[in-house]
Amino acid sequence: MPPSALDQLSRLNITYPMLFKLTNKNSDRMTHCGVLEFVADEGICYLPHWMMQNLLLEEGGLVQVESVNLMVATYSKFQPQSPDFLDITNPKAVLENALRNFACLTTGDVIAINYNEKIYELRVMETKPDKAVSIIECDMNVDFDAPLGYKEPERRSHYHEEPAAFTGSGNRLDGKKKGIEPSPAPIDPSDIKRGIPNYDYKVGKITFIRNSRPQPKKVDDEDAMNRFIAFSGEGQSLRKKGRKP
Repeated sequence: MPPSALDQLSRLNITYPMLFKLTNKNSDRMTHCGVLEFVADEGICYLPHWMMQNLLLEEGGLVQVESVNLMVATYSKFQPQSPDFLDITNPKAVLENALRNFACLTTGDVIAINYNEKIYELRVMETKPDKAVSIIECDMNVDFDAPLGYKEPERRSHYHEEPAAFTGSGNRLDGKKKGIEPSPAPIDPSDIKRGIPNYDYKVGKITFIRNSRPQPKKVDDEDAMNRFIAFSGEGQSLRKKGRKP
């Protein structure tokens, strides 16, 4: 801005830092900014190109400058105008560092930042507590919206179908059709032996299967006569009958 502007502002009761409202009455567009130096020629002020685009202002056009007081920012939300902004490793840190060169933000403006010799444009989607806020020496939370033209990558399934081996059909050697199992013959409960499950089991019915008692061993009549029975009251000879010494 020209030095005369500084002389006029110093005579007024203004607050620091100096903030201004710029209005293009021809397009009814307005924005807010600070001042860098008071060294411009009289009747001339120099604006960044991106600010002139926000005001729809051409070189040599007329702009109205007013001194204003803005509230300190607590929150701001930005939308990158290109998906290339996502290539930055830490975009939040890059933006916070770039905002040190700004004095205020206005909702709806498109600001431009320079990083790694490339210009990135971001639209101011939201500011709190007002639509125009001061960001000088403030603690402001920064958030991002999805970049303009950004498309989420398609999610690929982690499941990969493995090729099935031996997918051909086969034939049985006995001539029967494949996959047909013979129906099992009914089992008689009397044929069930211990250790084999009862396939005719019904819920609510308990069946106890016991082995038959072992038959007494058959002995000869001679062995039965010579058999010694303890405590029977009868004596037995140690010599076999029919033999004489």
